[in-house]
Amino acid sequence: MEVNISYDDVKTHQPEGEWNKIAPLRILSMDIECQGRKGHFPEAEKDPVIQIANTITVYGQDKPIIQNVFTLNTCLPIVGAQIISSDTEEDMLLKWRVFLQACDPDIITGYNVQNFDIPYILDRAEALSKDKKIKAKMGDFKKWGRIRGAHVKMKETTFQSAAFGKRNNIETTIDGRVIFDMLPYMRRNHKLSSYTLNSVCAEFLGQQKEDVHHSIISDLQNGNDEDRHRLATYCLKDAQLPQRLMDKLSVLVNYIEMARVTGVPVSFLITRGQQIKVYSMILRKCREEKLLVPTLKKSGNTGEGYEGATVLDPIKAYYEDPIATLDFASLYPSIMQAYNLCYSTIVNSQDAAKLDPNLYKKSDNGHIFVHSHVKKGILPTILGELLSARKRAKKDMKNAATEFEKSVQNGRQLALKVSANSVYGFTGAAVGQLPCLPIASSVTSYGRYLLEKTKEFVETTYTVGNGYDHDAQVIYGDTDSVMVKFGTKTVKETFPLAIEAAERASKIFPNPILLEFEKVYFPYLLM
Repeated sequence: MEVNISYDDVKTHQPEGEWNKIAPLRILSMDIECQGRKGHFPEAEKDPVIQIANTITVYGQDKPIIQNVFTLNTCLPIVGAQIISSDTEEDMLLKWRVFLQACDPDIITGYNVQNFDIPYILDRAEALSKDKKIKAKMGDFKKWGRIRGAHVKMKETTFQSAAFGKRNNIETTIDGRVIFDMLPYMRRNHKLSSYTLNSVCAEFLGQQKEDVHHSIISDLQNGNDEDRHRLATYCLKDAQLPQRLMDKLSVLVNYIEMARVTGVPVSFLITRGQQIKVYSMILRKCREEKLLVPTLKKSGNTGEGYEGATVLDPIKAYYEDPIATLDFASLYPSIMQAYNLCYSTIVNSQDAAKLDPNLYKKSDNGHIFVHSHVKKGILPTILGELLSARKRAKKDMKNAATEFEKSVQNGRQLALKVSANSVYGFTGAAVGQLPCLPIASSVTSYGRYLLEKTKEFVETTYTVGNGYDHDAQVIYGDTDSVMVKFGTKTVKETFPLAIEAAERASKIFPNPILLEFEKVYFPYLLM
């Protein structure tokens, strides 16, 4: 069924209650095997595709609804899976394409499918079509998407960001379907010594691939039905493992919630960097406020920097007394809210001279921003909504009736946390879409001020002169936390003092800056 509608007739709902659920998306996890020549990596021009394994899972269900292997030549049955054999490679590829359209997946996943499996199938079909008889049969082969008559499109791309470095990729567009490759996901999100499917699955699933070395794949294909059965079992396992990884790591729910929070397609989260998420949130909020966002020309790094977070000099020692850690909750987002730091609230010194000094505040590094009662900034508004939504998500997670609902809410609160913490970095990226170093440098300036103010408050309040048993001492501080020696001898004595200090210190800071008691180290080695 095809439906044509105008975009402004689409009604959106906040992800709350019934609308917080995730659709029963169909996920295809696939893997291919090629009959390569001895000592050569497979080339689509010369080496045939001999097997394609598939598993179809509906999101929210525990087990696959379909498992099959398309094989070139016959093969013994596999328990729990369907074997679809073909006499020729082109027939196998055409049968697989019919299967793809019939199962109609929303998401296609696998391990390195983006840069190998999918491009190889398409390139192999192109190579086979050089034969005129085969070309007539393969005319519709590239129609994989949901738009009638539209072909798959491939192009080489280069992705580069400060966080993830530079990578060359093949970007395939299948209209109406998202390609979610688990290999780049693992590289982005997990620091491992090896990113082979075997190593990753051993680490996270406690499972490994079937024991078939790539050097014997051609021999198995040229053998009997039992040999091809061994190869098909290996291929099917390679299709199953990426899906199991996706489930184990709650990948899909986290990305769907991030897409909801930031307002970008899931495909952007896979192929683009961090900045697009914040930029999208700014565009969405500015549209509500009827504000225009300038399109700035990206330039190279100007070399202009700013002073970062502060570190209080450590008093190095081995402490046999309890050491309490006091930690600022979401420090940088809280600073941007408390001091109304935004593109829309910054004032230059010439204009500030014409204003009442009660209408603005000047940071230690000389940048001026008006107070929120004069004009509430776009960034503080976005951050306030993100952090409020995160509190609701954490509350809903505690009250979730099922593990599935709990995982959805956990994914949402993580997405909200990451999004809030990305806003500061967005303003400080010299090569970015909306760089504003005065905002970024003011954030770190206020961060230094708050850390030093906390040290001063603790050391002047918790003293023998004020009726306490010992003089408190801040032995170390770093970015958003301080380590305090209250002089107590037991953890039990330290807890109430640390909780009290965090609560009292929070009252001297503007809302919503909050100092929290995090933990007690006992003993503590500071080097």
